[in-house]
Amino acid sequence: MRAGPGRNAATSAIVTGGAQGIGFAVAEALAEEGCRALALVGRDRAKGERAVASLQAKGADAIFIAADLSSVADCRRVVATAVERLRSVNALVNAAATSARGSLTETDEALFDNIFATNVRGPFFLMQGVVQHLLERQAAGSIVNVLSVNVHCGQPFLAAYSASKGALATLTRNTANAYRGNRIRCNAVLPGWMDTEGEDMVQRKWHGAGDDWLQKAEAAQPMGQLVKPGQLARLITYMLSPDSGVMTGALVDYDQNVLGVFGG
Repeated sequence: MRAGPGRNAATSAIVTGGAQGIGFAVAEALAEEGCRALALVGRDRAKGERAVASLQAKGADAIFIAADLSSVADCRRVVATAVERLRSVNALVNAAATSARGSLTETDEALFDNIFATNVRGPFFLMQGVVQHLLERQAAGSIVNVLSVNVHCGQPFLAAYSASKGALATLTRNTANAYRGNRIRCNAVLPGWMDTEGEDMVQRKWHGAGDDWLQKAEAAQPMGQLVKPGQLARLITYMLSPDSGVMTGALVDYDQNVLGVFGG
């Protein structure tokens, strides 16, 4: 990414879910585009260390921070550690999430609380920490939240998940409005069905899918594929970069199915 005086370039970033899937694809793309300091956040230390080694081989100063993002204390520790180790932070990507299943009538209190703690409370306090850091430095910055097309409604078995992503959508726009005068931008992407390690696990665990589930799923899609992390990553790095200019408060669908189309 091109950096210059007063420009909102993602030169030092926190990426949650950074050890795999969307998060790692974003971290890779950032490193390729010139982001030299990266803090990857996740639960699995072994995966995190492998991801860090891969980024370091590309010349990035990368670290892994093990954390449970449903814990506010861990979220605060993530920001403090990233600022200390990387010396500053001017970008945040909230890619980590749980997509646990549950309809309105099936979701119990524990499941509801876990989904909202991970998908809403975690990003809220990460954003709080990064924005406070930027305000203290009087520095520009950029945040991208990874939502889902389920924001628009969601399948019946994704009631709490869809609601959590809707809450994060509102938080995205609220943050964009509150801090635009400080040159802190906040946007979101809303991907459709994706081909990730996490989705493979979900399909097998919750839907009894076999080894050929991806082949079957892609054959049924209009463009013959599910969304690939590497494709979505480039949109996210664009949103983080100075090339996206004054773009803030945007919720961008990234899907081959067009909202509002019926039949045919």
